[in-house]
Amino acid sequence: MDDDGLLDDEVEDDSGAVMRAVGRQIKLWREDAGLTQTELGTELGYSEEMISAVERGRRLPKATMLARADVVLNAGGKIKAMTTEVEEARYPRKVRNIARLEADSVEMGVYSAHVVHALLQTEEYMRGLFAEQRPLLAADLIERNVSARMARQEILDGSRTVPAMSFVLEEVTLRRPLQGRDAHRRQLTRLLEVGHLRNVEIQVMPTGREEHAGLDGSFRLFKLRGGVTLGYCEVQHLTRIISKPPQVQSLELRYGTIRAQALTPRESLAFIEKVLGET
Repeated sequence: MDDDGLLDDEVEDDSGAVMRAVGRQIKLWREDAGLTQTELGTELGYSEEMISAVERGRRLPKATMLARADVVLNAGGKIKAMTTEVEEARYPRKVRNIARLEADSVEMGVYSAHVVHALLQTEEYMRGLFAEQRPLLAADLIERNVSARMARQEILDGSRTVPAMSFVLEEVTLRRPLQGRDAHRRQLTRLLEVGHLRNVEIQVMPTGREEHAGLDGSFRLFKLRGGVTLGYCEVQHLTRIISKPPQVQSLELRYGTIRAQALTPRESLAFIEKVLGET
């Protein structure tokens, strides 16, 4: 499977302990304040399900949620003080390097051969990918990975300086009905939404293309602040950062060729709309 940042049972990780500890503290402060999960959710602008997920250690709260909860629950800074630990634990250890690369990039290029890229996925799609992992992942491990991947998508929300991002997706990624027809339609709709962001370009590589420079598989390019460019490849969860200039230049040449061979961004959005209409 070509999705990044999977967490397996053999990887020691501290994020789960932090999630449980933070959730337990919020629950204790909420109960001490005499509020139900529904009432706290209303005060914070979140659903009861989200508050429950945070308290059970299934979802990490955002910094804004911690700050607001600190005020609503009269915690005197004790809840807000957990912000640093929460931000560090937001990604499982195996995901943190890629998240840092994304955050430090001024430009990103992605070629995805088998699945929709992580930054473009709906939560349903993510959950379906993790559920297909073999050996099977435990339910709480799936939720932790989904939470980490959703957190990475905050890079798209425009609340900070965002990199210019281009994605080339194989046609097959658009046609695989992961999680069923309705979920498939929601994933295609999500692609159309993100594809209209001013800093994002999505291109589709039709299966019928005779010329294709990307047959060696998926990869990513990160142009970092300061002018350094890095490549990133993953095969069967074995990841590799590519930093040697000749190898990076080879990936840059390949990516430029792939983009030239794919449909243009405008043609690609029209193609996605067509697939959505057929679904």
